[in-house]
Amino acid sequence: MSQTMRLTALFVSIIASTIWCCATPKELKIQKQSYGTSKDGQAIDLYRLTNSLGMEVCITNYGGTVVSLKVPDRDGKFDDVVLGYDKLEDYENGSSYFGATIGRYANRIAHGKFVLDGKAYQLPKNNGDNTLHGGIEGFNKRIWTAKDMSDGHAQSLQLTFFSKNGEEGFPGNLSVTVTFALSNDRDELRIDYAATTDRDTVVNLTNHSYFNLSGAGNGDILGQQLLLSAKQFTPIDADLIPTGEVRSVKGTDFDFATPTAIGARINNGSEQLKFGRGYDHNFILDREHTGSLALAARVYDPKSGRRLEISTTEPGIQLYSGNFLDGTVRGKAQKAYQYRSAFCLETQHFPDSPNHSSFPGTVLKPGQRFQSTTVYRFSAD
Repeated sequence: MSQTMRLTALFVSIIASTIWCCATPKELKIQKQSYGTSKDGQAIDLYRLTNSLGMEVCITNYGGTVVSLKVPDRDGKFDDVVLGYDKLEDYENGSSYFGATIGRYANRIAHGKFVLDGKAYQLPKNNGDNTLHGGIEGFNKRIWTAKDMSDGHAQSLQLTFFSKNGEEGFPGNLSVTVTFALSNDRDELRIDYAATTDRDTVVNLTNHSYFNLSGAGNGDILGQQLLLSAKQFTPIDADLIPTGEVRSVKGTDFDFATPTAIGARINNGSEQLKFGRGYDHNFILDREHTGSLALAARVYDPKSGRRLEISTTEPGIQLYSGNFLDGTVRGKAQKAYQYRSAFCLETQHFPDSPNHSSFPGTVLKPGQRFQSTTVYRFSAD
């Protein structure tokens, strides 16, 4: 960055800080606007969260979806770094889960079946022979109730949803709360998930944002450098279902213990990469204490200088390298989203855990409270 640009950025920062310090509580509230009307005639809203540094996150209560996320590059230029659409109807009709809150069970459940308390449950199959991301109408297709919970530390949007017993085949009435909090003084978005039930059920919640740190629709992500805090991953079969094995990443195409370009080994032709068409795998996160907030991943984009750091309380993270994007989906500003033009890092419990007793449990019982946190921190250099 030139000396002139640095001085300009400093001046803008000082002015922004002055405005922020002098702002009234009303001015600090989340901005709400109409986002259209759903197919069934319900009014949908869009909520704009901003902080003193200029970071902006827009979220709609349709699907608890992150519609846009704008952060600066090394020169102070802001870009939207998540894929998505311009219109509500595209989210209603789309099948890519761009930015959505995923539940009741994120990722895949083999054959759409699991047994709980001795009873077999059959879920609708929406991914070949499997159930993916909660079924045909998962949480990404539901309308959430929104509430502004902002305070002096963050602009916070609380979304709640009541999932009825039997919805998409899952047992138990489930009350879900997801809170998006944008820090006022650093480029950090925190997502807190909570849920309670009146009957034994299974729960796995995540956010499904597709990231491109160069900007949504601005080329592929193969040169972006990834570090994962994971010494092991869970191999999959040809249907992308974990086999139950736990395998070391050391010396394999799945070793991201040091920063490595996402595309460095993606075309090596190993069986696991063929099964996933690239990366579509769960990594087992290294952590000293179960449920503690710890580093999961770092991604750096050499082109823009943007860096993303993800911390989570979850035991796993799904790396997906945009293998099913093929240019047919047109997103924001009608940009065609090309092959491997985004990556997902979905913090989660493991796929198909209800059918693998050796995996961390996903059963939630009455009187218990499901809780998890994921933090996305952005910077640039």
